[in-house]
Amino acid sequence: MPVQFPLRLVDRRMLAPSIGHYVLARDDGQPLDFVPGQFIQVHFDYADGTPARRSYSLATIHDHALGPGEAVEIAVSHVPGGAATALFEGLEVGGRVNASGPYGRFCLQPGDRNRRYLLIATGTGVTPYRSMLPVLAQQIAARGIEVLLLCGARNSAELLYADDFRAFAAAHPQFRYVPCLSREQPPAGSAHADARHGYVQQQLAEFAPDPAGDIAYLCGNPDMVDACFEALKAAGLGMAQIRREKYVSNK
Repeated sequence: MPVQFPLRLVDRRMLAPSIGHYVLARDDGQPLDFVPGQFIQVHFDYADGTPARRSYSLATIHDHALGPGEAVEIAVSHVPGGAATALFEGLEVGGRVNASGPYGRFCLQPGDRNRRYLLIATGTGVTPYRSMLPVLAQQIAARGIEVLLLCGARNSAELLYADDFRAFAAAHPQFRYVPCLSREQPPAGSAHADARHGYVQQQLAEFAPDPAGDIAYLCGNPDMVDACFEALKAAGLGMAQIRREKYVSNK
């Protein structure tokens, strides 16, 4: 059994009509440090007492080791009738949930020697990329890499952390943020000047995946992950150049 610890809710807000942003602090005096790209699991019981757990990537932007009491951030999809949704919707500031972790290896690797990262996401799959921003800034400065973030959503209201990514792009010209809207034409004159209409996998060819210089990260809807994986393989990228994490909405 994983070792569990309490998390206390510090703040929350809605990121999109069905996505909440939750700020949580470990409440047992121990640090909750993590490597950007990792996730935690929140533990709870169903109404019949059956144990359950849900995984949430950590969205926290940090460039130092997190100490005791420092908060972490997650994005939570609100699924109608979902037990985890009820848990988070009923959580008041100061309330507690149990968690374990961090877990996972969906992280930037110190030994990477690529020229460009292709970061591809749908929905809450963009959260680990938010936490990677300080590491990407270091690599842009140290190695001169380029970064392309293709982020899929149904419409502009459902783009998560768009302000953070646009601000990072403005400060780092080698970082490009391209929203892909499947059910909306990019609004004329909007803040999303580089947006595309359609699914992320339909836009991938435009950016010419390069087996000689790219490493790709895929995170989000399993259909998108599978489609992009096949497209990247067809473009010549090897298995070691494609890193995947699938998100499935659980009730």
